[in-house]
Amino acid sequence: CFCFTPATPLPTQRPGMPSGARMPHQGAPMGPPGSPYMGSPAVRPGLAPAGMEPARKRAAPPPGQSQAQSQGQPVPTAPARSRRMYSAKRRKMADKILPQRIRELVPESQAYMDLLAFERKLDQTIMRKRVDIQEALKRPMKQKRKLRLYISNTFNPAKPDAEDSDGSIASWELRVEGKLLDDPSKQKRKFSSFFKSLVIELDKDLYGPDNHLVEWHRTPTTQETDGFQVKRPGDLSVRCTLLLMLDYQPPQFKLDPRLARLLGLHTQSRSAIVQALWQYVKTNRLQDSHDKEYINGDKYFQQIFDCPRLKFSEIPQRLTALLLPPDPIVINHVISVDPSDQKKTACYDIDVEVEEPLKGQMSSFLLSTANQQEISALDSKIHETIESINQLKIQRDFMLSFSRDPKGYIQDLLCSQSRDLKVMTDVAGNPEEERRAEFYHQPWSQEAVSRYFYCKIQQRRQELEQSLVVRNT
Repeated sequence: CFCFTPATPLPTQRPGMPSGARMPHQGAPMGPPGSPYMGSPAVRPGLAPAGMEPARKRAAPPPGQSQAQSQGQPVPTAPARSRRMYSAKRRKMADKILPQRIRELVPESQAYMDLLAFERKLDQTIMRKRVDIQEALKRPMKQKRKLRLYISNTFNPAKPDAEDSDGSIASWELRVEGKLLDDPSKQKRKFSSFFKSLVIELDKDLYGPDNHLVEWHRTPTTQETDGFQVKRPGDLSVRCTLLLMLDYQPPQFKLDPRLARLLGLHTQSRSAIVQALWQYVKTNRLQDSHDKEYINGDKYFQQIFDCPRLKFSEIPQRLTALLLPPDPIVINHVISVDPSDQKKTACYDIDVEVEEPLKGQMSSFLLSTANQQEISALDSKIHETIESINQLKIQRDFMLSFSRDPKGYIQDLLCSQSRDLKVMTDVAGNPEEERRAEFYHQPWSQEAVSRYFYCKIQQRRQELEQSLVVRNT
């Protein structure tokens, strides 16, 4: 680029110039022309990109200090900062677009613009899918699976010559185990994780009223296991009853028989019961036509809720008395001590609800950040390339304009740089005219001098009046 200095040194203060204004220093660097030749370039080759602010061509504050701090102004609040960040983001997205002049100059660049449009559609599709996945994860995603229970027992006969006391007494051991059939997940669930409680009721006549129950209940500190074992002394076959309470997530409830017949449900979650009840109200048009907040019950509705009319907001509270704990799974089993039955295992299939495998993949997709860094690096590279292309276009226009008309181009360059210096230094008026004597021989100069002396006289008069008031007091 070319640098020019003023031919005549300028005075530090001009008549008629505000005292707070600054003059441009000698030897100020100047570059190629501005908008008359190159549209609206982001940065001119003659000026450092980081040393100027784009809004006002004024020297930027030092690194680490904002413009507001350098001028003693308050730092912008959070909303203002967020608006600036949003506008900066929009500018950053706009910086990826090639200007129209470059596209006309290089027709092959249309392929890049087509890729940019495709990327925009792809980003919109991914964003919409992410929102759909977030909404889907808020709802329970369950599927029915078969849990196979294996119930077996072993018998240990008494050994008179045994050294320990356990071996000298006959005993049996009951095992309750299970696993999911056709489980595609790599991480196998423990057997106990499917149940809230397990109760084994032995023959009360053999083991008495205080020792015939074996109970296991889930607690917050429960360690999950692959099965349960119960060992008791005895050499007789024992009839037992297994009560298995499934751990429903979300919790499920057994409906009152009358409500179950009305809704056609037996055991369901609270949200499903409320939804079925609302469907019954809509189907039978029980909602009050004048006051939508109330339900006018039919004869079945009145028998269940014991009132002819109730509010929608009262339904959850009234449902509490109509919901009972779900029935346990009951299995009757015989613990045999016959040696011929030792290898026999009883199998039972239970329907359980497990998490949809797709839910884990959806969660990992939302939480994955592996590709974000690579995408950000590629975006930064694109922005740098586009900025480099714009700079090369500016330099090309500069060289072409200078080669066509060197003299006129330099004159226009000086005028453009002079205007820029005025904006950069906040200079008021026209310094080029004010520095000449003819500027002060115009008709307005006499009136300006009279006004100046009149203001000075009025100022002096006020000072004298104030001093007289102070003396008299």
